[in-house]
Amino acid sequence: MQRSVDFGHVQVVIDYANGRVRCLIPAEPGPTTAPTASWGSAEHPAGLTVPGGAWCPAAAAALAAVLVIKAAGNRGTAMKRLIGTIRNAASATTRPATREQATASVHAVRRAAWYSPARTGCLEESAAVALLLAMRRRSVIWCHGVAPDPVRLHAWIMTHDGTAAAEPPSTSAYTPVLTIGEHRDTF
Repeated sequence: MQRSVDFGHVQVVIDYANGRVRCLIPAEPGPTTAPTASWGSAEHPAGLTVPGGAWCPAAAAALAAVLVIKAAGNRGTAMKRLIGTIRNAASATTRPATREQATASVHAVRRAAWYSPARTGCLEESAAVALLLAMRRRSVIWCHGVAPDPVRLHAWIMTHDGTAAAEPPSTSAYTPVLTIGEHRDTF
């Protein structure tokens, strides 16, 4: 279950079975070091203010489910379990979520994550949003992508019309590597 993106100066290889990321650089004269990948983005000010949006017990339950799925079992297969869960949730949906529903769900999960004692980054947040909407039989597209310089990974939710839900404009710098929830998953 490996996917890769070649940016010319670096090829990023993501193994979705174990969550490992490798950065390969083309052969060049002289020694060089492959950059390390970052699993997060610096655009969301963590811990400064309580996120907006209404408190939603279902959002807290979806986030708790994601955290349990990641923590249960072998740590090396957490990403595989999470992807399987998102894929199963997407298969149970009946109608696309609107932009407003997707945005409200992102805000509700961010609000629940504010009170979570566990790490909640874009991966956990986007997976919880996908589960929350699936509980309501609404579908979105879960995206996992990579951006170069520096190499960084990001996960986000997109509506079926291609709108990223509650994301900064810089999300467009990420090249989707894996999407789940479209008519056909790109994997």
